[in-house]
Amino acid sequence: MIPRLGKKYDLEIETIAKPKEEYMTDEYFELDLPVAPAVMVGDEIVVEGADVSEKLLEKVICRHLDQPESKS
Repeated sequence: MIPRLGKKYDLEIETIAKPKEEYMTDEYFELDLPVAPAVMVGDEIVVEGADVSEKLLEKVICRHLDQPESKS
């Protein structure tokens, strides 16, 4: 879903994957990043610790790009 939306809205997608233990370190918490799994658009945390619906993610992407929400 995310790669498809990245192509649709011409967004750069960055995926960060680490072993679960690395997300539980003091160093990770000092970065002030969301709890994994998480999805961020720009500096906005869309969801953390859960899955995200495509509709919600697309809505946030459109808001971030100052575009009207897609009807498709």
